[in-house]
Amino acid sequence: MSTLVLNADGLPVSYLPLSTIGWQEAIKYMVLEKARVLAWHDDWIVRSSRWETPVPSVIMLTEYMKIKSAVRFSRANVYLRDEGVCQYCAKHVDKKISTLDHVHPVSKGGKTTWDNTVTACGPCNSHKSDKVGLKPLKKPYKPDYYELVGKRKKEPFQLQHPIWAEYMN
Repeated sequence: MSTLVLNADGLPVSYLPLSTIGWQEAIKYMVLEKARVLAWHDDWIVRSSRWETPVPSVIMLTEYMKIKSAVRFSRANVYLRDEGVCQYCAKHVDKKISTLDHVHPVSKGGKTTWDNTVTACGPCNSHKSDKVGLKPLKKPYKPDYYELVGKRKKEPFQLQHPIWAEYMN
C-alpha cells in the first residue's frame, strides 16, 4: 500500500503519475514534520520495540513543492495526448493493447519523439508498417503539462484507498 502525497495547497503533487510514496517514506515525512497526516490506513499499525504508529494514507506537505511541468515522453503520455484514439482509423483503443506508431518510420530515419509518434491500434499499425505516405488524423505535437493533466483528470483513477477520491480535484 502507498500513501498519497498532497502539496501544501491540498492538491496532489503530481497527476502524471499520481504522487504516491511508500509507507516507510510517509512515516519519515511525518516524524520529520515535513508533512501533516490527513488520513490513516485502517487497521495498519507499524511497531518497533519502543514506538508504534498507524500508517498514513494521505499526507500534505508542510512546504509547497514546485511542480515539475516538464512533460516526459512515454507511451502512456502519447496515449493520453491522443485521448486513446487511433490516429489512423479514429477508433478508441484500450490502453493495454494500444501501440505507438512512428509517423515517419524509424527504418527510414524517423525518431521516437513527440512530433513523430501517435497512438495506433494494432491493425492500423500493422497495415501502415514502414510506409511513409499515411498521415495521422492529427499532426503529432508535444503537449504542455497542464494539457496532459487536464486530460488525465477526465480519466478514472485507480485509487488504492477509497478516501483518496476526496483529494482528487
